[in-house]
Amino acid sequence: MSEAVAETVAARFGELYGAEPEGVWAAPGRVNLIGEHTDYNDGFVMPFALPHTAVAAVARRADGVLRLHSQDVEGGVTELRLDELSPESDKNWTAYPAGVVWALREAGHAVTGADIHLASTVPSGAGLSSSAALEVVVALALNDLFSLGLRGWQLARLCQRAENVYVGAPVGIMDQTASACCEAGHALFLDTRDLSQKQIPFDLAAEGMRLLVVDTQVKHSHSEGEYGKRRAGCEKGADLLGVNALRDVPYAGLDAALARLGDEEEVRRLVRHIVTENERVERVVSLLESGETRAIGPVLVEGHASLRDDFRISCPELDLVVDTALASGALGSRMTGGGFGGSAIILVEEPDVDAITKAVTEAFAAAGFTTPRVFEAVPSAGARRLG
Repeated sequence: MSEAVAETVAARFGELYGAEPEGVWAAPGRVNLIGEHTDYNDGFVMPFALPHTAVAAVARRADGVLRLHSQDVEGGVTELRLDELSPESDKNWTAYPAGVVWALREAGHAVTGADIHLASTVPSGAGLSSSAALEVVVALALNDLFSLGLRGWQLARLCQRAENVYVGAPVGIMDQTASACCEAGHALFLDTRDLSQKQIPFDLAAEGMRLLVVDTQVKHSHSEGEYGKRRAGCEKGADLLGVNALRDVPYAGLDAALARLGDEEEVRRLVRHIVTENERVERVVSLLESGETRAIGPVLVEGHASLRDDFRISCPELDLVVDTALASGALGSRMTGGGFGGSAIILVEEPDVDAITKAVTEAFAAAGFTTPRVFEAVPSAGARRLG
């Protein structure tokens, strides 16, 4: 599979640029099992990589020119000059790879130009980190070609800076780290404060279970206002409580912290979600390490209720997935990703996959919603060179 994809992308590179690429790289999208909106609060997250990837064929240039092309976007090759790259100057898809080049050069790395052709199977706008996959695959390719010697977590940091500053989207560190650092058959327990990582075995098939992703087809955009409002509200909560980040509010001290916030009802809701969500991540890690995988189902459901009621980032389509899945016998379900659309996950026993998929699809039809896309999420490898 990966060899065929590498050959196809390399061949298209040759048609576009009249030469062979120096290599082909892939970086995956991700699903977050638990730990939503905790990453920009210095908290805990638990993503795993999808088999869906962004693939890049790349060759170096020495003349300060960056040429970009995507098979997934209409139009020809975009040509940019490295010395003219500036934050928030580009509102197109090219801002993501160009931002990575900008971030590398801003950090002092000698990137002198590149020809890049991209193709992606990560669904866009589905909350599965298509933008992070695009950033990480470019960063990894340039790291290899220019012998920069950067490790996965360092590439993730630079990609986050590219998206925060160059693109102008206030995202946390989870998506880029997941794409750069995940391992097949595992979920990544990540402390977003110090970037310490632990690979947690997560082989559902071996235990007779599956994890389904339901892409509601409701598109979202993090660079628009609601995500930023939630982040600002969390920062306000930390300030009012006198802590560096909401990560520092202990779960055992949550009631006391909420009482101190008085009539700041919106901030109280945000704080309650972040503190309880961090505890949920730790609980899921403990259950998985104890071999109690089925027991994570109710924890996922708790997480959805918190995102729906306290963080208020769900939508009718996401709620319908969760409610229908649970009514049809799922072990657990919740929305995943930034919210306001995107995807939900469903933990199911293997024999129930078809029935629950059918129930969700029929519920969407009955509600007059766009037909959802349902697929199995298999914990897959992080960013890597294909050829």
